[in-house]
Amino acid sequence: MGLARAWSVTLLGVEGHVVEIEADVGGGLPGVHLLGLPDAALHESKDRVRAAIVNSGCTWPNERILLALSPATLRKAGSGFDLALACCILCTSEVVGQRSLDGTVLLGELALDGRLRPVRGVLPCLLAARTAGMRRVVVPAAALPEAALVEGIEVHGAHSLAEVLAFLRGEYDLPLAVPVAGHEGAEPPDLADVVGQDDARHALEIAAAGGHHVLLVGPPGTGKTMLAQRFVGLLPRLGPDEALALAAVRSVAGKLPPGSGLSTVPPMVAPHHSSSMASLLGGGSGLARPGAVSLAHRGVLFMDEAPEWGAQMLDALRTPLEEGEVRLARADGTVQYPARFQLVLAANPCPCAPAHDRDCVCSSLVRRRYLGRLSGPLLDRVDLRARMFPVTALSDASGLAESTATVRERVLAARAAAAERWAGQGWRTNAEVPGPVLRTRFALPRGAVRPLDAGLRAGELTARGADRALRVAWTLADLAGRDRPDRELVETALFFRDRRAA
Repeated sequence: MGLARAWSVTLLGVEGHVVEIEADVGGGLPGVHLLGLPDAALHESKDRVRAAIVNSGCTWPNERILLALSPATLRKAGSGFDLALACCILCTSEVVGQRSLDGTVLLGELALDGRLRPVRGVLPCLLAARTAGMRRVVVPAAALPEAALVEGIEVHGAHSLAEVLAFLRGEYDLPLAVPVAGHEGAEPPDLADVVGQDDARHALEIAAAGGHHVLLVGPPGTGKTMLAQRFVGLLPRLGPDEALALAAVRSVAGKLPPGSGLSTVPPMVAPHHSSSMASLLGGGSGLARPGAVSLAHRGVLFMDEAPEWGAQMLDALRTPLEEGEVRLARADGTVQYPARFQLVLAANPCPCAPAHDRDCVCSSLVRRRYLGRLSGPLLDRVDLRARMFPVTALSDASGLAESTATVRERVLAARAAAAERWAGQGWRTNAEVPGPVLRTRFALPRGAVRPLDAGLRAGELTARGADRALRVAWTLADLAGRDRPDRELVETALFFRDRRAA
């Protein structure tokens, strides 16, 4: 017996860290000692690995086995270390050679009979292995389609421990992951399906062009959900890096569609108002897993019936809206997940929510309390508010409404203008530009910003609200093909911002 080394990967959020596993066999009473801050699932791997080795026709060392996972100060979680532990132990008895393990990352959970089971987070694990300079990775065969999304590293798929051992001895060729072409995904429904609602349509066009958040208020059946579902179709397709970042989040959450390439369609996530805080922001036992805000990264988070959500849940969105990420602290550690999404809120004007306001039985106090569940700090971060009205005649559905393709052309042109303007600073949309930059380096003439000054003096705007109105004004200028906004466009931005929902 002797000393051997193998490599695997542990995840901290969507960030992978290559872990070196050392096995020292011999020199004491029989037993297995696992070092390096393993979690409960990793502690249990000792029994799984032993049964898998024996049932694969190999001999379990009847000696003291010391397994050290390095770096020792980094917490290790999950069952994906099973395969690496088994191969490392068998290397000490020369079942496989150390040279075959060098530069190889091993991922997978072992069944008691030696079968390899898939694990979550294969995609970010492969990205970490590639960054660390590893030359090849062995994953469960079921994870090969997901592994094919990562280029620049040799990835093999195996069904069992016996296949991996034969591969490491050079007696068997494991199948390689074949790169999968990216796909557009299913096209969202067309905007032309929505009857009327020109005001809300315009608000969504502005939101798509500038990356802004929007609130839609109106009675049931006016098309709030229909518009939100079609909003994704106005957004530009994801680039390769964005699509890969989204796929990594989905992989960690176990929601990556099998067998498909990188999806370039921005995600649309619509959690129910009865969802828990953990499902919205992320959570779970051990290290927290990503929630809806992260699954909506680079896409849209649609919260229907917004006043029905708990106040604590809604206010928890404030940090992700500002910073584009969510930080979750648990006993096992703190993780960060990306969460740069566009928020679309939809609300009825009152609890009874009749088709027409004339049939409402709610008092003015009840209406104010209902919409008052959307706190001021949250609404201060929502750039656009649109009121929707009941459709009074089906003859309005005359086919004259603009299609998604028509509106999207204007959105992409406006986004291109903004990207060109901010290219030197690293921002892509107007919503990402810090307020101080808009007030100094790109300051507008005093006459143009006079409506903002008046709103600040009257207490109708906060400083944050004024900055957000400026961003909307720049988006309006991009849509209009102008170099910079004038007073008229600033007033239009305030018009969309200042109108009361009720």
